[in-house]
Amino acid sequence: MKLYISVDMEGITGLIDSTFVDSNKYNYTRGQRIMTAEANHVIETAFWEGCKEVVVNDSHSKMNNLIIEELHPETQLISGDVKPLSMVQGLDSSFAGAAFLGYHSRAARKGVLSHTMIFGVRNMYINDTAVGELGFNAFVAGYYGVPVLLVAGDDETAAEAEELIPGVTTAIVKKAISRTSALCLTPEKSGQLLREKAKEALASRLKVKPLTPPDNPVLTIEFANYGQAEWAHLMPGTEIEQGAPIVSFQAKNIVEAYQAMLVMTELAMRTSFC
Repeated sequence: MKLYISVDMEGITGLIDSTFVDSNKYNYTRGQRIMTAEANHVIETAFWEGCKEVVVNDSHSKMNNLIIEELHPETQLISGDVKPLSMVQGLDSSFAGAAFLGYHSRAARKGVLSHTMIFGVRNMYINDTAVGELGFNAFVAGYYGVPVLLVAGDDETAAEAEELIPGVTTAIVKKAISRTSALCLTPEKSGQLLREKAKEALASRLKVKPLTPPDNPVLTIEFANYGQAEWAHLMPGTEIEQGAPIVSFQAKNIVEAYQAMLVMTELAMRTSFC
């Protein structure tokens, strides 16, 4: 049995503001250590529960945050960018399940450090379904027939996961007070919780269905600023809604939609606000 793990940073316990998740700021190395420890709790449990292969994809920012020398020695780590499938790079139909650790809630929703890819995105949709990183990544996993078994993060992230993925196991390592404050478990307690929930998720894996994406999906992104929409609209095949910062793209499948989203958000980040 193979397990795929995507690890973001904002949903890790104790990480509550940019000082922990920005590599230029003073709490970042602390954040790296706690992030790596949380990943290890799930990795080690997966091996104990019979997994023969665990692939971990570093999925935060420049995607080089996990401390490889501290990971379980049998782990395979995908590190760095640019990656064609970003947060779900390396995921394919050979995996029995996926786990999303350190995840956060989508933009415009309550939660610690909530956002969707970039801070210029207000809302993102696949057809009529609002998605953040969690939902979009789950759709890509579903395209390959892989169910998302475990999602770990704050309470808002857990609620978002449960709304999208029936039967998913969630691990709440902190409860949001505001976007930059939370009631957090200590790393020791979050580790205990993650081990329990990982064991539970693997035991019930056959009860969770992949989140099947729609055929020929329409990707729609609502940006915060019209200039961001103008930049995103430079990608061929997109349409911009006149008078609103909303850009859409008709994709042939969810993977094409995902890569279109990566291009559109990268372009949007070129917008200057002064």
